[in-house]
Amino acid sequence: MVDIAFALDATGHRSPLTLPIRQLVIAGWTGRDPVARDHHIAELEAIGIARPASTPIYYRVAARRLTTASSIEVSGGDSSGEVEFVLFGAQGRILVGVGSDHTDRKVETYGVTVSKQMCDKPVAPELWDFAELADHWDMIVLRSFATIDGARALYQEGKLDGMLPVADLIARGFGGTLPDGCALFGGTFAAKGGIRPATRFDFEIEDPVLKRSIRHGYDVIELPVLG
Repeated sequence: MVDIAFALDATGHRSPLTLPIRQLVIAGWTGRDPVARDHHIAELEAIGIARPASTPIYYRVAARRLTTASSIEVSGGDSSGEVEFVLFGAQGRILVGVGSDHTDRKVETYGVTVSKQMCDKPVAPELWDFAELADHWDMIVLRSFATIDGARALYQEGKLDGMLPVADLIARGFGGTLPDGCALFGGTFAAKGGIRPATRFDFEIEDPVLKRSIRHGYDVIELPVLG
């Protein structure tokens, strides 16, 4: 278990909130559109990653991999980030944040579950109450930017109408209720220009109805692989 300090922006007020995270789950292949989902599967197959056993699929990761840090350390140069919405079970409520499922792509070619465990999972230190978003959830936008060779470029962008609805996502993985203390990453969009490593990864979730955004980013520090 790990305690993560957040700021909760709900009903127009910000307040500190510390959540005990007991389990971290990364949902994969959560696209609502089977054509777009299969495009992302093909994108990963192109770099040697096998098709999933099921769609969606729920990978378990150590809770301590979750972090709000502004940098992470990775082994070698084969990892990359993916922007995702993140659902948190908190005293019967669902809270919403945004994070990056940073993954070692070399390891992913022979073991997806192991690859998920290899890297920290950065999340923004701010949350919203899902109840305030439920009626316009499909309009929410996810976006990421990758800094590669010193140039910052749009890496991913899409609306949540492309992802499984929250109730469906939770029902398939947990039988209907997101447990307290669970952080659930909800899936991602294909990368513009293909999956590739970056020295910095920035990501955001935008609510165009309530006119607010949560943004976060982190530097990727590459550790040498000497043997």
